[in-house]
Amino acid sequence: MIPHETVDRILDTAQIADVVGDFVTLKKRGANYIACCPFHNEKTPSFYVSPAKGIYKCFGCGKSGTAVGFVMEHESLSYVEALKYLARKYHIEVVEKEESAEEIAQKQRNESLLLVSEYAGKFFRESLQTPEGQTIGYQYFRSRGLEDGTIRKYGLGWAPTDRRALAEAARTAGYKEEFLTETGLCIKYDDGRLVDRFFDRVIFPIHSVSGRVIAFGGRTLKTDKTVAKYVNSPSTEIYDKSRSLYGIYFAKNEMARQDKCILVEGYLDVLSMHQLGITNVVASSGTSLTVEQIRLIRKFTSNVTIIYDGDSAGIKAALRGIGLVLKEGLNVKVVLLPEGQDPDDFAKKHTLEEVQDHIARNEQDFISFKTDLLLGEAGTDPLKRANLINDVADTIALIPDAVVRAVYVRTCAAKFEIDESILADRVSRSRTDMIIAEKEQREREQDRAVRQMERESMPQPGEVPPPPAEEDYVMQPETAPALIPEAGGMVMNAPYLQPCERELLGFVLEEGCTELDFDRDSRFYVEGESINVAEFIDGILADDEAEFVNEPYRKVYEEYFRMYDEGLSQSQIQSRLLNSMDETVSAVAKDLLIEKYQITVKNYEQSLTAVSTRLVQFIPKSLLAYQCRKVELILKDLMKELETVTDPEKQMELLTKIGDYNKARTRLNNELGRV
Repeated sequence: MIPHETVDRILDTAQIADVVGDFVTLKKRGANYIACCPFHNEKTPSFYVSPAKGIYKCFGCGKSGTAVGFVMEHESLSYVEALKYLARKYHIEVVEKEESAEEIAQKQRNESLLLVSEYAGKFFRESLQTPEGQTIGYQYFRSRGLEDGTIRKYGLGWAPTDRRALAEAARTAGYKEEFLTETGLCIKYDDGRLVDRFFDRVIFPIHSVSGRVIAFGGRTLKTDKTVAKYVNSPSTEIYDKSRSLYGIYFAKNEMARQDKCILVEGYLDVLSMHQLGITNVVASSGTSLTVEQIRLIRKFTSNVTIIYDGDSAGIKAALRGIGLVLKEGLNVKVVLLPEGQDPDDFAKKHTLEEVQDHIARNEQDFISFKTDLLLGEAGTDPLKRANLINDVADTIALIPDAVVRAVYVRTCAAKFEIDESILADRVSRSRTDMIIAEKEQREREQDRAVRQMERESMPQPGEVPPPPAEEDYVMQPETAPALIPEAGGMVMNAPYLQPCERELLGFVLEEGCTELDFDRDSRFYVEGESINVAEFIDGILADDEAEFVNEPYRKVYEEYFRMYDEGLSQSQIQSRLLNSMDETVSAVAKDLLIEKYQITVKNYEQSLTAVSTRLVQFIPKSLLAYQCRKVELILKDLMKELETVTDPEKQMELLTKIGDYNKARTRLNNELGRV
């Protein structure tokens, strides 16, 4: 673990222009630098680097971030790896904190498993060079059209027919039986025999994102139906097939550069496409696509094109699992190949230009693909068409982006020749049902976790329960006043408060240390005292006993003031937030601090009104708008409660409260200049 002090030193030392300049040619333009974006193809520069703010932004593809983020994106490194890269660049010594004995042991264990796995990869590669390997394994690879360079690059190998070959070689080389069995390379029987899992098969090594061998797939060349065609490594501490994609190490850079991932089904599909020159291709290796695999793809791109066989099995495969991809917010397209061909066959029978042209001409977004396919099946049958419309609407409901959903609703309504509002209503109801089901599922999981904790905390027979913690003796009031009741109130209406909280947090992050120069006739003016943006907003919220209800904003807000209280400058705080290891914190900071429009637009806006003038005008109004929205939520809850109350005394009490809050809302609206 890198100490915080070292992380801070790296972040303070790294210069964005210096770091980016190692990878692209920057040209000076005013206070900034420009270049052609390294993340997508372009002829006119739209990639800006701002040394003053320590950020980069491409106005073509939208990628943006800090020096650490650039290294992570460009080199496909983790946060820690990017920090170490920058430390080496600036000659900063990284002395990681001492780890616990358990952490050290686990780290050493994982490293041992990786070393054994890499030894096995070397063993299988060398076995391919033996007479047996050349006669059987190598000839098979060549018969499938794989060139020597491809065989070497992807580490393809041969598992000898002798079922003890790897076990004996590994033990002779000093590797422990424990690790041979834990990696799944060998199986130990009750009688003590240690035998190989992979034998008499060609071998396809599976690599991690960082390029280390973590597992294997072995294919038999026998036609005996009683022999499994493929044998794969089991799940281990270093390999989880649901989190791995075949070819990801070799494809990741091209996936990021082209902003597209091509997904196929098998090892040979990947190898043939890569050999042809299409290298942004990965495979799920015969397993159903998982959420974890989708999120792995999303690290490099949000666009996925899935290539399937053109037969009925391929079409059915195209309809399976895509809901997961849509639900994760990726843009999905489907390409069907001519019937009877898979990507491996197609790549071998066509040139690079022909394959690229086929993909470009036949790419179809998944919703349109599904609609056209099912419309053909439904024909003119009214009931089948109705079921089809509901099916497609349920698929659209999986898409998280409301704008994208609206576009699909309009397109599909026109294609189905039905009223757009009918389809929109079905999508809305389906999405609501989905959200409720997910919420209920989370609650069930939470209940199970609570019950499990309760069971674990219960004293065993004969065991004396521990005394309660000191804080348990603190008396709590039976009823704590809440600004907005939890049920149906602020917690349930976080989206309603989101715009206001976002705006207030934006003021804090951008101008937190800027002094507010209120006019003498302002009710916020105090003779002889000055206050900055951060303290002013925090003070008003504290007076109201209010805090942000949107968790990501609250987390960033609290993190800002933690560093503010430590005495960090505004620029230091901004840098720490943008480079935070917490993905939520860095994402919110990036959204609020990195400009989304050309710098000239913002300069024009600021030329109209001085920053200090804008702040004293807009911040109080933002706070008033926030208070007004909270009051409206309270009124909504009170009105709901009034509908259920039958006791006259309680009704009068509620009506009095409603009257008071209505007056407060009127006052706030008057101050905001609303009618």
